[in-house]
Amino acid sequence: MANVKNAKKKIKQITKTTLAHTMLKSTVKNSIKNTDKAVFAGDKEAAEKYLKLAIKSLDNAKSKGLVHKNKVDREKSRLAKKVNNMETK
Repeated sequence: MANVKNAKKKIKQITKTTLAHTMLKSTVKNSIKNTDKAVFAGDKEAAEKYLKLAIKSLDNAKSKGLVHKNKVDREKSRLAKKVNNMETK
């Protein structure tokens, strides 16, 4: 356990940011899953709505440095392909 005042404060800060980052990562995962579910169900409108949310949350995570930029680009591309290919089926 920390003995110095600023070390105690830093522990509080780390706990707070860890919680925020965990929530953001969870949002990213859930938005991707919701998009996949909508695509699988064949609901184009819901898929497009969830795609927008997924892109927004992925970009937010990228800006915070939680997810690598190449992974974000790859995920966005894959999701967009899935949603765009729904019309042809």
